Amino acid sequence: MSELTIASTHIIERYLSMELVRVTERAAVSAARLRGHGNEKAADQAAVDAMRRELNRLPIDGEIVIGEGERDEAPMLFIGEKVGNRHGPKVHIAVDPLEGTTLCAKDMPGAIAVMAMAEAGKLLYAPDVYMDKIAIGPGYAQGVIDLDASPTDNIHAMAKAKGVKPHEISALVMDRPRHAKLIEEIRKTGASIRLITDGDVAGVIFCTEPEKTGIDIYMGIGGAPEGVLAAAALRCVGGQMQGRLILDTEEKRVRAHGMGVLDPNKKYDMSEMASGDVIVSATGVTDGGMLSGVKFGKEVIETETIVYRSITGTVRRIYGEHREFGKFKLD
Repeated sequence: MSELTIASTHIIERYLSMELVRVTERAAVSAARLRGHGNEKAADQAAVDAMRRELNRLPIDGEIVIGEGERDEAPMLFIGEKVGNRHGPKVHIAVDPLEGTTLCAKDMPGAIAVMAMAEAGKLLYAPDVYMDKIAIGPGYAQGVIDLDASPTDNIHAMAKAKGVKPHEISALVMDRPRHAKLIEEIRKTGASIRLITDGDVAGVIFCTEPEKTGIDIYMGIGGAPEGVLAAAALRCVGGQMQGRLILDTEEKRVRAHGMGVLDPNKKYDMSEMASGDVIVSATGVTDGGMLSGVKFGKEVIETETIVYRSITGTVRRIYGEHREFGKFKLD
């Protein structure tokens, strides 16, 4: 395929929405070919290779600000890597070519390929550390939740805002030993908990469609890069999210400072993690509560993708039927 070149003052608003779909579709299909093979690294590398290849065909002057790690840790899609054909707007990009590598390797629900694109300087340059997070979906007054409030207070506030009892609230938490006290406290309120083993980005995005996913609130500690990706998607539909980097060693604080984090205790709101014109695309790798996984047929490969645009608040679901299998092959 030849490189694309297009001139438009509104390219990031319109044309690139569909191009991002193609990027996450390619990554998802490449990873899905290794579903259930038990090889996390191979599945992740396949997704990385495909995503990078497609990104470099886009008419953008792009830079990875959330990626596979720093240059010495990741050969491709590392933080600071330049992508695109340089014939287009300057943009910053956050990627997770395969979120849920273990889920894919074990063919379990919820693995996705996801990326966000924004105007340069509009995505938080987050180091690869943990982040304490809380998030809810759209339709609530600002200030309903607060990262500094107790889980009990947040559950009760959410119930009041929704007009229900606490036992009718459903929280999503990653199943980790570090969350034992959080889980215990949430259950004492009467609220139910859905535990997930992986899929931090999708976990927050679940809040965007509580009627479909059954999730009202996300709480707990996960990756900071995943937090930025999730905030980008949530912001497109008007949800709420707060996060705080966990910089518990001097090495982490120094590294974060070098990336522009001047206040190590800062509580970021959603718009500070992702602002301006943002587009987010996520394609299912394995079947999950939000997206169907890739389906391989004799003559058709089927994909499902969800695309968010902050500038319009639009959410699109795109069901793809791909008959040209060659576009998914390695160069």
